[in-house]
Amino acid sequence: MALRVFLFTLLLSSTFLFIITFTSPGLQAFVNDYDPVSGEPKCINCHAGDKKPSIDYRRDDSCLGCHNSGLSDKFISIDSKYEKTTIAYTSDSNQQDDTVRQKKESSSSEDMTYIPAGEFTMGTNEWWPKCQPEHKRVLNAFLIDKFEVTNKRYKRFVETTKRKAPDDWPNGEFPEDRTIHPVVFVNWYDAGDFCKWEGKRLPTEAEWEKAARGTDKRIFPWGNEFDAKKGNMPQFGKKDTMPVGSFENGKSPYGVYDMAGNVWEWTSDWFKPYPGNTHPDENYGEKYKVVRGGSWYDCTYYKCGISAPAYNRIFFNPLTQNNNFGFRCARDAE
Repeated sequence: MALRVFLFTLLLSSTFLFIITFTSPGLQAFVNDYDPVSGEPKCINCHAGDKKPSIDYRRDDSCLGCHNSGLSDKFISIDSKYEKTTIAYTSDSNQQDDTVRQKKESSSSEDMTYIPAGEFTMGTNEWWPKCQPEHKRVLNAFLIDKFEVTNKRYKRFVETTKRKAPDDWPNGEFPEDRTIHPVVFVNWYDAGDFCKWEGKRLPTEAEWEKAARGTDKRIFPWGNEFDAKKGNMPQFGKKDTMPVGSFENGKSPYGVYDMAGNVWEWTSDWFKPYPGNTHPDENYGEKYKVVRGGSWYDCTYYKCGISAPAYNRIFFNPLTQNNNFGFRCARDAE
């Protein structure tokens, strides 16, 4: 009897695993392969020793001893054009002048961008099946944070509500030099409660994509050509978060910053198929929440590929918290 083995994305400390679905004959799954509370897989049960997690929607010959690929070869080349784009980060790779830095430091909960009502193109037919098909969405007008929520903003929430501080804040205080870095080690519930505390909410997946992509079907927030210097992505080479708004030339069509790189961002939506999607995926449903935008983290060991395209979507257990997950808030336009 065939067994569908699926791994979902999780980061424990600095380990990043991507959710994938494969069919493997002759294997038996057991309840103790998964955490009974969170549903997180005990990956070491299957991937001990020289074995490793396989990859999302493409074939890796080293994994075929245990897993059939069951997937189309046409997805193998999707990431190949980005494999040699990494640049060497230096401290002056993306200097901000004092005026810009002061603007970011003074940013507040009211620093939002208006996204007009109307139609836009969501998804694509040229990416992993989970992002298909390309289709039209019509949204009401809304506002979205211009910047990812910073440590400084989140600190007020922690102090006012007595909520537990993120795990990377020693003694409950963030490092002085990370005031306007995006807050990390926040799970989906933390992010949602913060937005509610500010009188906002998490953006829907469609709202996030429209704010990042605009109405011209662009691939990246800045256009259709990949540029490693326009976001804090693995190819930029920083290997850590950066102050929000560090990439003036990487803004979206609506002037929203860091929608490619820096930190993955929680959205309000469950991971479900788009209308018209016929690709089977047992991860669909009300189990995992969608995160968007990519991050600084280089997960090439797991061959997770380029994550910067505005239509790229991945999914995580809502309890997940790690060093490259953050968020921004949205609200309805009045």
